[in-house]
Formats: sequence, structure tokens, C-alpha cells
Amino acid sequence: MKFITRSAGAIALASIAAPALAHHPLGGGTPVTFAHGLLSGIGHPMLGMDHFAFIAAMAIAALAMGRLFSAPLAFMGASLVGVMLVWAGVALPFVEPIVALSAFAVGLLVLSGRKLSLAPALGLFAVAGIFHGAAYGGAIIGAEATPVLAYLIGLFATQYLIAIATGLIAQRVWNISDAAAVPARIAGGITAGIGFVFLFEIAETMVFGPLA
Repeated sequence: MKFITRSAGAIALASIAAPALAHHPLGGGTPVTFAHGLLSGIGHPMLGMDHFAFIAAMAIAALAMGRLFSAPLAFMGASLVGVMLVWAGVALPFVEPIVALSAFAVGLLVLSGRKLSLAPALGLFAVAGIFHGAAYGGAIIGAEATPVLAYLIGLFATQYLIAIATGLIAQRVWNISDAAAVPARIAGGITAGIGFVFLFEIAETMVFGPLA
């Protein structure tokens, strides 16, 4: 019960804060120094609730597979590829909808209580990583090589630390030992809910246009 209460409170706070964070610690400015790039890479995945939720649920799925330290690397590596594609001028289609859909999908998978097989999980994480990276990549369009390198370092380290910290907390604090554990499934449901909210907002914007 405490897990449910705390989780609901955290999601409520995140929902209030997310619109004001703008997904970028530099307020949308292009990083021009190594320090700017590093700070941007560190902050970006923490300020985007859809990104953060996916990484957290992915970590729980990886924990249930017994691959907490290795499986998330598929996502991390692919996200760097996605960043570099955008920086190089490659425009991927439907980036934001797919990012939201990935959070919804991985949330449902964790909610189901089923242990993922390694190959399909790595495939899902890698595909999601490319699109999450493409969403991140908008932050460094036009940046020089040095801040881009710093951004990649900060981004990789932050995402990996979020995943490992989530997995260790799930294991040692919430006593999640397998995919069928109730706290794990609750976390999956919360992630699916976040993904659904983002999908709904994207669909609403596509149909009715941005709110004034």
C-alpha cells in the first residue's frame, strides 16, 4: 500500500512539473562549450517524463530478466546513434509519438507480469533508443563537435545511472525479485499511464493544433 501511495504521489508531482521543464536544462539553447554540452546531456533525460518513465520501466524489466547491468546498454547505445543521426541531418518520422508509444508499450509489458526473453527485449530497447535519441538530438542541432561529445557522455552516463539506480531500488527497497511481483506490475501500470497521457496529448495536438 505504501508503494502505491508513494508512486501515485510521485507521478502526480511529475505531471505538474513536466510541462514547465521544457525537456532541456539550457532552455532550448544550443550548447557551445564542453560544460554546456555535458550539463545538457545530464539534464535532458531527467527533464523529459516520457524518457524517464521508459528508462525506469526498462530497468525493472531488465532486473526481472537478471540483466540489469547489461540489457539497458542496448537502449543507451542506440540512443546515441539516434542523437548522431539527427545531428547529421537525418530526420526520423513520428519521433515524439513513437517515444510516447515506447513508454506505453514497455509499461504494459511490465504490467503483464511476464518475463521478457532476451532477444526481443534487446530489440525493443534498441529501437526505442534510436527514437528517444532522435528526440534528444534536437537539443544539439548546430552544435560543434566538442559540446556534442560532452552531450553524448552526459546523456549516456545519466541514462545508465537512472536505469541502475531504479533497478537497485526496485530490488532492495521494493523487494522486486521477478516480473510477477506486484510492485513491478504497479510500476509498469504507472509507466503505461504516462505513455498514454503523452500519446493523447500528441494526438490532440495533431487534430486540434497546439493550445494558445
